[in-house]
Amino acid sequence: MMSPLVSPQWLMQQSNNPQLVVLDASIDFQIPGEVEKDRVNLIPGARRFDYDTVFCDPESQLPHMMPSEARFNQLARQLGLNSDSLIVVYDNSGTFASPRAWWMLKAMGHKQVYVLDGGLTEWKKQGLELNQSYVENKLAGNFSGKLDPNYFVDAKYVLANIDNQASLTVDARGRARFDGKVKEPRVGVRSGHIPNSVCLPFAELVDGHKFKPNQELERVLSSTLSNQAQQTIFSCGSGVTACIVLLAAHICGYQNLVVYDGSWTEWGASLDLPIS
Repeated sequence: MMSPLVSPQWLMQQSNNPQLVVLDASIDFQIPGEVEKDRVNLIPGARRFDYDTVFCDPESQLPHMMPSEARFNQLARQLGLNSDSLIVVYDNSGTFASPRAWWMLKAMGHKQVYVLDGGLTEWKKQGLELNQSYVENKLAGNFSGKLDPNYFVDAKYVLANIDNQASLTVDARGRARFDGKVKEPRVGVRSGHIPNSVCLPFAELVDGHKFKPNQELERVLSSTLSNQAQQTIFSCGSGVTACIVLLAAHICGYQNLVVYDGSWTEWGASLDLPIS
C-alpha cells in the first residue's frame, strides 16, 4: 500500500495526469516550530483549500471544525474536485497544516489523497517551478463523498472514553502546555490536559519541514502509543497538529485512529469538562 506521503519528484511525475488536483491547505495561524510561511509563491496548478474560513462549519464558535457532508460536497464540487481525482495537499511552510486537509478528505471517503512531504518549502528546495496565482476552476466537479462519523469525534465522546482501557487519547501539544506549566494562547482556555491522556508532541515526529524517516517515527510512537488500544483519539490545540501525529501513526500501521475536532480549544474552555 502506497504511503500517504509523496515527494516533489513524484508530484512532478504526475503533472500531466488529467486526474491530478493540487490543493494548498495553508493556514494563517503560526504553528510553534514551523518555518516562516511563504505567502507569495504557490506550486503550479494549485487550488485553494481553505479549511479556516471555507471548508469548515460556519455555525460553530470553534475554529475550522469539520463541515457537514452536504457543505463539504458542495464546496468540493465548486472547487472542481471529482470522485476520481488524484489529490495532493500541501501547505506553505512544510508538513504542518496539510495533514488535516488529508484527514478531512479521507473522512469523506476519498481514497486517492496524498500529502506533499515538506510542502512548499521542500518544493522550493528542489528548485522547482513556482506560480503566484491559483488556478481558477471553470468546471464544477462531481465529488460526492460520504462523511464517516468515526473520523472526527466530539467532547461528549472523548469524555465517555476517559476511563475506557481500550481507548487512548493522545495530545499533540508541547509538554509544557500538556502539564499546565504555561498559559494557553487562547483567552478563556484553562491550562492542563484531558484526564488519562498522554502527551506526544507533534514536534517529535518532524525534522524541520518534513516528517522523520519511518524507522524514527516508529521509535517515537511506540514509546507512547499502545498496541493494546483498540482506538486512539488524537487531540491538540484546535485539531490541526493532532493530524500530524495521526498521520505518523497511520504511516506506521496503527489503526482505528480518530481526531477530537474541538480539541483543547473546546475542552479547556468548558468548565463542565474535567482537566488534569
